[in-house]
Amino acid sequence: MFNRLQATGKGYKLGWLLLLFLIAGCSPVPQHQEKCEKKMNWKETLTEQMPLLGHRNWIVVTDMAYPLQTNPGITTLFAPEPYEEVIKTVDDMIKEAPHVFAHIYQDQEQQVLSEELAPGWDDYKAKLSQTLDLSNVQFMPHEELILRLDEVSRLCQVLIIKTSLTIPYTSTFFELDCGYWDGEREARIRK
Repeated sequence: MFNRLQATGKGYKLGWLLLLFLIAGCSPVPQHQEKCEKKMNWKETLTEQMPLLGHRNWIVVTDMAYPLQTNPGITTLFAPEPYEEVIKTVDDMIKEAPHVFAHIYQDQEQQVLSEELAPGWDDYKAKLSQTLDLSNVQFMPHEELILRLDEVSRLCQVLIIKTSLTIPYTSTFFELDCGYWDGEREARIRK
């Protein structure tokens, strides 16, 4: 049958179309999508990446609606565990790392949310306060934090871990800093 189609010229065109579809099906996945699909176990990925991360890198734990960003400096992973478990794991891994500590930020919008506005809010806050030392958290407007991530990811790696939490403005941003050097000593050597 293929020979009959080929003889009419239609087969020739059909053959080229088939070849193009096969080539398109084998083309590589875009880089940002590949980063998400290959690294499905977020704990293993974070464990592998932690020694490579340093000051100016960020780790962000987000709710489900957080967008998949396309910047090559951002890797997005999915964690099926509850949000508070992911926060605890990330916080513990940072605390155990000998080379970094974290400045922790959350969305300023959290300060005006309530159970009435966002069902599940009270439970979220109760679990978060048992998991994370909230006295160390600084609050900033959500858009400002997103802009900082965009700027940072142009030069440094940002690791985003999405959870299945469906409460707005619940992202927690860990900005890594050098664990064995501080601003005071940096200022002294600059004199």
